[in-house]
Amino acid sequence: NPSLFYNPFQFEITFECIEDLKNDLEWKIIYVGSAESEEYDQVLDTVFVGPVPEGRHMFVFQANAPDPSKIPVADAVGVTVVLLTCSYLNKEFVRVGYYVNNEYTDPELRENPPSIPQFDKLQRNILATDPRITKFKIDWGEEEDSSINSSNISEAFPNASNIDNLEFKQNGNGSLDNSNCFISEDSIGPLNPVTIIDNSRSMEI
Repeated sequence: NPSLFYNPFQFEITFECIEDLKNDLEWKIIYVGSAESEEYDQVLDTVFVGPVPEGRHMFVFQANAPDPSKIPVADAVGVTVVLLTCSYLNKEFVRVGYYVNNEYTDPELRENPPSIPQFDKLQRNILATDPRITKFKIDWGEEEDSSINSSNISEAFPNASNIDNLEFKQNGNGSLDNSNCFISEDSIGPLNPVTIIDNSRSMEI
């Protein structure tokens, strides 16, 4: 980070489960193509992890870059959002969002951006020091519920009532310390804090 637009997203995720989960955890990476409408959201990839035994677990979640043809021209350059969500039995219980800034590295293109975006000239910078975290209480039982729309950006950005005020500081080795970050047991259930790393930057939720 930063990286070229067409380079894949890659997250290293570590989590601890305090009791066995007999069903899968469903993780998604979602790229928000436009803040104006969720129809431009792209699910870059989905991965199922489980069943999950009690203990500490880690995996690397990689997804290809978004399809430029599905991004409105007006939203190609500038700030957008990438979301990492996790659900259990189709019920989303945590969502981590990062602001992403796409900009040209060429000074001339910055000064006079082309009318048709040149995605191969764009650089992607994930603002890892300012994540937004949304938590949902769910029933960890067997009944499935798909009532939460994981791609609804209005719930998570910029100041929805279900987001805690979090403070992150960057330490010397490029990772993030979470000096004021808490998730209650009833919101995360059997999962302990999750560590998410992207391009040598890490955070706990």
